[in-house]
Amino acid sequence: MSARWSDRQQAMLREMGVTLWLPPQTDAMPLPEAAMSEPVPSEVTVPVPAQAPVASPAPAPVRMSRPVAAPAEANSPSAPRPLAARPSGVAAMDWPALREAVAGCEACGLCRSRRNTVFGVGHAQAQWMIIGEAPGEQEDRQGEPFVGKAGQLLDNMLRAVGLTRAEAGPEQQVYIANVLKCRPPMNRNPEPQEVAQCEPFLKRQVELVAPKLILAMGRFAVQSILQTGEPIGRLRGRVHAYHGVPVVVTYHPAYLLRNPADKARSWDDLCLARAVLRGGGPVPA
Repeated sequence: MSARWSDRQQAMLREMGVTLWLPPQTDAMPLPEAAMSEPVPSEVTVPVPAQAPVASPAPAPVRMSRPVAAPAEANSPSAPRPLAARPSGVAAMDWPALREAVAGCEACGLCRSRRNTVFGVGHAQAQWMIIGEAPGEQEDRQGEPFVGKAGQLLDNMLRAVGLTRAEAGPEQQVYIANVLKCRPPMNRNPEPQEVAQCEPFLKRQVELVAPKLILAMGRFAVQSILQTGEPIGRLRGRVHAYHGVPVVVTYHPAYLLRNPADKARSWDDLCLARAVLRGGGPVPA
């Protein structure tokens, strides 16, 4: 007779979640009553925790040698083009050659940022020559000196003494030029080397025009052509000279727009210049 769990014991084990494995009936001896009274748990499989994957050792970092930068090529967009020497023979140039030399000049760094060179405008044999400082933004765009509000004020000043920049004879039409032919970036002050590179162009313009009077407008124009560090306030009211041409100094129209109280002083300067031109003013110092 084979040993069997009682129905009551099997029901209890099932409630406990124990699955019974009942061997087939054999002719073995029956189990003692005490053994039958205690449930024998079936074999329980205990889950073995999965082992964490063993990470393979990280590859050693490969040291890359830093590439050596190749020297910038002359035609690379990031490399500024090299400066060239100022055109030679400026002292003997005529008007077309001088204008061409200025347009192609790359003797200082201003050539890298300019839009246009600002050569000059007016009568080629004008009696009055107006010399300003350097082109501003509008002058750089249009290629003409003294435009915008400062140019309008200059036109009014000239008109007050019977002069104009429009087409007229050499007694009425002026010639206007700047110390610098290219605009300094952000309208900063001209640097000495920039003034030095442009000075032969201005000198040749004065020689070709051969004016009877120069009206220098603005501190940098005045200090550049007179080779002085004195302020305009100390130079006004006197007649100076630039390569033998009488020079009267006055304020720049842009300055007068910011300081309208000095327009009366500028009018005095214009009256002095007119008197010098007519022969009734002081002689150059």
